[in-house]
Amino acid sequence: MEDLRALEGKKITIYDIAREAGVSPATVSRVLTNNARVRSDKQEAVQAVIAKYNFRPNALARSLSETRRKVIGIIMADVRNAYYAKLFVACEQAARAKGYSLLLENSLGQQSIEEQQLILMEEQRVDAIILVGGRADDLHSNEDFVEKVNQVCNSIPVILTGKLDGTSCRQVRIDAIKTMDLVMEHLLALGHRDIALVGGLDTVASSYEKRKRYKQILSKYQIPCHPEYYETFGRYDYETGYSQTENLLALDNVPTAIIGINDSAAVGAMNCIQEHGLNVPEDISVVGYDNTQICSMVKPKLTSIDYNYDDFAEKLIATVEGVYSASSLPPLQLIEPSLIVRGSTGIVKGA
Repeated sequence: MEDLRALEGKKITIYDIAREAGVSPATVSRVLTNNARVRSDKQEAVQAVIAKYNFRPNALARSLSETRRKVIGIIMADVRNAYYAKLFVACEQAARAKGYSLLLENSLGQQSIEEQQLILMEEQRVDAIILVGGRADDLHSNEDFVEKVNQVCNSIPVILTGKLDGTSCRQVRIDAIKTMDLVMEHLLALGHRDIALVGGLDTVASSYEKRKRYKQILSKYQIPCHPEYYETFGRYDYETGYSQTENLLALDNVPTAIIGINDSAAVGAMNCIQEHGLNVPEDISVVGYDNTQICSMVKPKLTSIDYNYDDFAEKLIATVEGVYSASSLPPLQLIEPSLIVRGSTGIVKGA
């Protein structure tokens, strides 16, 4: 079991006590409130850790024993983005099936707003907070934000769809490496070797992981890695996909396939290709990410990575449930992606 001395400089929480004692936070709460529904061996393990660190119960220990409101707070980076909208609807349905209501806040990717929303949800005594995007997507976690989240974690469980180094928050996130494996295996099987990647910031953990895996796969198959194919970082929108594709089409060695960092960037790439008198997929294949509604609204329909949103949402809500029960959930759960093949990808021209 983990020794809490490794957490030197960080305030010990009920979650830390639970982890070292090998029980759930709810069990720690029952011990702290003298609840009789605790096995003697678990009670002794918890009390030993409490005595070891001279732990004093905080607000979370009290709140776990009180009547829950059955309300979950969700803070999303930008619900106007089709990915966030689709995931929220799936979460709403999964929550409703478990008797929960959702409280949605939109941070617009701004840390100051996200911190205010954390405080607001803490004051409203939601049962848990789920962070989707925003600072939890950063490759390098912001120390001030980590401190704020740790403060909130003393009273309310926080669950991430990304990561925050320095917190003990549970994570339910997409297997970004597997997504790139699926995309590259598909394109390579179609004969593509000149494959470009448009959109995405290297400061975003998932984008960094995708780009890194993309380069690893090219190296594995001894395919030349052209910096001009992947080093044009950008945002996650149509305009980025369009402008970066325009730059690619001006190269001497035009790629035969383009991966958009999301569906919006991929559609921008498709329209740019078509407006330059080329065809998708006959001249250039295009793949997107997120499998949103836009995939079926373009011609040809867009091949895209899907995240099994229903399973994603159910795991998030089940993690909230798990915090308040004796069930043992892993600190990290990965969502298994799949590739939905449509008309925008085809065999490389001339093969």
